[in-house]
Amino acid sequence: MKVRTSYKLLSLLLALLMLVSCLAACDKDGGEEPQAPHVHVDYVGTTKLDMTSESKKVEATVKSYIDGDTTHFYVDDTDIAPMGVVKARYLAVDTPESTGRIEEWGKAAAAFTKSKLKGAAEIILESDTAQWNMDNNDRHLLWIWYKNAGEAEYRNLNIELLQSGYAVASNSGQNRYGKTCLAALAQAKVEKLYVHSGEKDPNYPYGAATEVTLKELRVNRDAYVGKKVVFEGLIMQGGTTLYIEQYDEEDGRSYGVQVYLGYTPPAGTGAFWYTGNRVRIVGSFQYAEVVNAYQVSGVEYNPMKPNDPGNSKLLEKNQATTAEEITDLADFVNGTTTFTVGEEQKTFKNSELALYTKRSIKGLTVKSAHTTANGGDNDGAISLTCEKDGVTFTVRTTILKDENNEIVTQDRFLGHTIDVEGIIDSYTPENSTNLQIQLKVVSLKAITIH
Repeated sequence: MKVRTSYKLLSLLLALLMLVSCLAACDKDGGEEPQAPHVHVDYVGTTKLDMTSESKKVEATVKSYIDGDTTHFYVDDTDIAPMGVVKARYLAVDTPESTGRIEEWGKAAAAFTKSKLKGAAEIILESDTAQWNMDNNDRHLLWIWYKNAGEAEYRNLNIELLQSGYAVASNSGQNRYGKTCLAALAQAKVEKLYVHSGEKDPNYPYGAATEVTLKELRVNRDAYVGKKVVFEGLIMQGGTTLYIEQYDEEDGRSYGVQVYLGYTPPAGTGAFWYTGNRVRIVGSFQYAEVVNAYQVSGVEYNPMKPNDPGNSKLLEKNQATTAEEITDLADFVNGTTTFTVGEEQKTFKNSELALYTKRSIKGLTVKSAHTTANGGDNDGAISLTCEKDGVTFTVRTTILKDENNEIVTQDRFLGHTIDVEGIIDSYTPENSTNLQIQLKVVSLKAITIH
């Protein structure tokens, strides 16, 4: 019995040895070897700015943050920018959109770029060749270098966007730092960072609505009528109809929208709807025949999902609101601005672009006035026909009351020069279908009488 047992053990041992030899031979003959663990490389830290190279370089400071791969800078060198402002499009990178129709990870990329440049003590703009190069949108194609206080070396923000996973390639291999850009991009993909993660952006409203800027809603209106939209902005005037404004860094103009809440705003949102609150709104963009205007209605709020990006929410309270002054009334009333919307050129009246934003005008002379008296809720509201520099403009008040709680009459304004602050609104005159622009005033304190 012992002999048989020993024989069986010996046979088993030989079989195991043969299996090990076979596996070793398979590895040797082309089987997969164990991969070495991934080692992170700081390509940004190993890339140095050579101030003696043939490329052009200029010191800069930030004028405005546009999105992840576009920034406007102030410079003193008239060789690159005679007017002192450079619109920089970052070379080698393409970040998701955070202007117009917003894309997933777009806001994260924009916030990353802003955080790096906002804390920078010094910024250098570098060309890719021995001359300044432009794209088809009159933007300079640049490498952006920044250095923080106390640091000896500059960091390349273009490469950092790729390395950190906030951008995809855009001709990344065909430029001065091409090999480094491609290596940084490949590493971000291996590490599955942000746009390469395969995960959902926690701040993006997947399927719930289309996130847009108010500029996009204003200049590309027809694309969103009847659709659910998401946007953020500052409430310039509260009430059952909100006037919400958003400043656009790219063209230095504020855009607005009116949001109709009705008499029963969504339950749980009572603290939202006050002047000075910054809010995120989810609702339906519609044309309202009753007021002959486009507005957002059907505002959605789910108290069970306060952090859902597809949900309306209060972002900040008690922020300062300021009224941009209209200094050239003729240009405001009669001037136009042209935008490229998709493949199309669209021209808008400046006054229409300013709808639902807060503005001020100084030096209006009141030529005539009309007080509403038709037996309705607006009895006592006043329309002031004013003039400045030969341009006629209407100021419309709600029912105003003085310090004694007495209703203010039109005689208080007739023949006087006034400075006024309010919301750019619209109205349709009787027996007409043409929309007219006016300044809506809701408080006597907003009018200074000279």
